Amino acid sequence: MLKTQWIEQGFIDEPVAEGTDLKAEIRQLCEEKNAVILAHYYTTGDIQEIADFVGDSLALARKAAETDAQVMVMCGVHFMAETCKLLSPEKMVLCPDLNAGCSLADSCKAEDLKKFKDEHPGYQVVSYVNTTAAVKALTDVVVTSGNAKKVIDQLPKDAKIIFGPDYNLGSYINSVTGRDMLLWEGGCHVHERFSVEGIVELKKRYPEAVVMAHLECKGPVLALADVKGSTADMLRMAGQNPATQFIVATEAGILHELQRTCPDKEFIPVPPEVTEGQVGCHCNECQYMKMNTLLKIYNTLKYEWPQIEVDPTIAKDAVKPIERMLELS
Repeated sequence: MLKTQWIEQGFIDEPVAEGTDLKAEIRQLCEEKNAVILAHYYTTGDIQEIADFVGDSLALARKAAETDAQVMVMCGVHFMAETCKLLSPEKMVLCPDLNAGCSLADSCKAEDLKKFKDEHPGYQVVSYVNTTAAVKALTDVVVTSGNAKKVIDQLPKDAKIIFGPDYNLGSYINSVTGRDMLLWEGGCHVHERFSVEGIVELKKRYPEAVVMAHLECKGPVLALADVKGSTADMLRMAGQNPATQFIVATEAGILHELQRTCPDKEFIPVPPEVTEGQVGCHCNECQYMKMNTLLKIYNTLKYEWPQIEVDPTIAKDAVKPIERMLELS
């Protein structure tokens, strides 16, 4: 396939010979090119198994800042690869598929946030890490679901704050901190769809199960949860809690790591709300995360494309709120 065609589709799908051990080939390329593979918990199990490091957004951001490798392959979504590049501008950052976007990041455009900021002078902007570099450049401090409360608690009590783009996370942080932040009306297409009725039904079937829900879920879902937190919080609690059954309301990719770390426990995914025409859909999976495949990872390492670049004028401002987050958390 011609490079121009690769550019048009955003990834390389050149096939390999039948019988090729892609996992072995990927590890060989990593050794040859001094590369590391960073994978989010929401990618598929086979990708998590070949990754050098698996984590949530905060953990991956930290690893991106710490690694000595010269090449980083970010198996997640586009904004995560941008974050890697912002923290390591001198390194090569590869993204297996440029089409791996994020519905939450897409819900907050930089031009819209700038307009909102101009309409609210004197406000600080706290942005969830699930945002583009251009939005981060308009931000005072970035947060993740795992450290949002800790960061907000360190800001002055009388601070005027715009929080975005995840409305559900911001609403939860308001409730546990007593703040009255202005909330952006954004959301994750996966976490928005978890079914309250589904949780109630699962609780009837598994009365001893612990309900765990990600903070991007809607308020009624969080109200039913015994554990509310980030993916890292869920993993930690699953290991510490004596319960043997857990009902899980977050992207289904985390089940791989939950089962790996707690093989003697049972994890039941919460189904999405089913509307007309969605019978059999897998709406508790992020189609963007699932765009990462072993073949794409192999090809991106082989051809060192697609590479992530960030406009230097944007990068100069976008890295500051990330660095502040890492200092505060």
